[in-house]
Formats: sequence, structure tokens, C-alpha cells
Amino acid sequence: MSEEIDLTGDGGVIKKIVRHAKADADAPTTDTPVVDVHYEGVLAETGEVFDTTHEDNTIFSFEIGKGSVIKSWDIALRTMKVGEIAKIKCKPDYGYGSAGSPPDIPPNATLIFEVELVACRPRKSSNLGSASEERTRLEELKKQREIVAATKEEEKKKREEAKAAAAARIQAKLGSKKVQGKGKGKAK
Repeated sequence: MSEEIDLTGDGGVIKKIVRHAKADADAPTTDTPVVDVHYEGVLAETGEVFDTTHEDNTIFSFEIGKGSVIKSWDIALRTMKVGEIAKIKCKPDYGYGSAGSPPDIPPNATLIFEVELVACRPRKSSNLGSASEERTRLEELKKQREIVAATKEEEKKKREEAKAAAAARIQAKLGSKKVQGKGKGKAK
């Protein structure tokens, strides 16, 4: 891992490169402002993953500088090159602020993202066809995320049920040992 880089000068967005890109790799520019990324976001306080593209191997795309993502992403992705993976720690003012993003992100949460810049490309021309295609693509991404969220919730529920069942089995064993132990005295 490399050193931490304070991208905002106030500790609001800290970047640490996990994997460097090749020296001649592309970087986002005004001509190639649309970026494709893989990422995983965790709550700094608990380490709990609140969002990821790794489970369903999707790509998240957005245009830098349009305000379509949290401030820390606009700031950090400008500094990355294709192939680079970086950990980006963002304070609430550069994330979701005092409102959070319920139910996954509490108010005033510090977030840590591991982001891989997969590609950067020019924006599509804004004709009706591409806008319609983009809407369809975004709807499909939304559906995929909802499916992943439902699956994660179901897996979490199964884990909790398994824990409860294991605890009940342990309690039952402890209870039976207590019953077996009563009334046994030494015979002389």
C-alpha cells in the first residue's frame, strides 16, 4: 500500500492507492468524463459493507463533475487512472452528510470505498435514442441492485436463524447436563 493522500486539504477525502495503474494508463479528462467503476463501500465505524458491485459483477458508470454521485467520488476519481484501485475514505461532508442515506448509511457516517477505475470514455451524444437507452440501462442496474439487496437480506436472515438454532441447541445441551448431574451421589 502507498501513502495516504489528502485530496481536499481538510482530511475530508483521503486516498490510498491499493494497486497502481500502468504509467501510460488513461485518466478521466474533459473529453473522457464518463467513468466505469467496480467498488465496495463500508461504514468506517463498523466495517459493514453497505454497497458493492462485486457480488453481481456489475459496473457502475457516471459522469464526473455532474453531481450525480457524492462529492468524494467526483474528487477522487479525477485523480485516478484506468486499472488503479484505491481506498477512498470520506468524511460525512463529502459523503451523505447529516442526513445519511437510510437504511444503509446512518447520519454523519464516515465511509470507506475501495474503487477500481475500469474505464473512462467520452459522453454519449445526447439524442433521444441514447437517453432512452441510458434510462433502460439504469432501470436494469436498479433491478439488479434490488435483487442483490434482497438476496443479501435473505442470507442475513438465514445466518441469524442458524445462529439462533445453534444457541438453542447449546442451551438444550447445557440444560440436559444440569438435569443429568442432579441426584447423582456417590454410593458407599
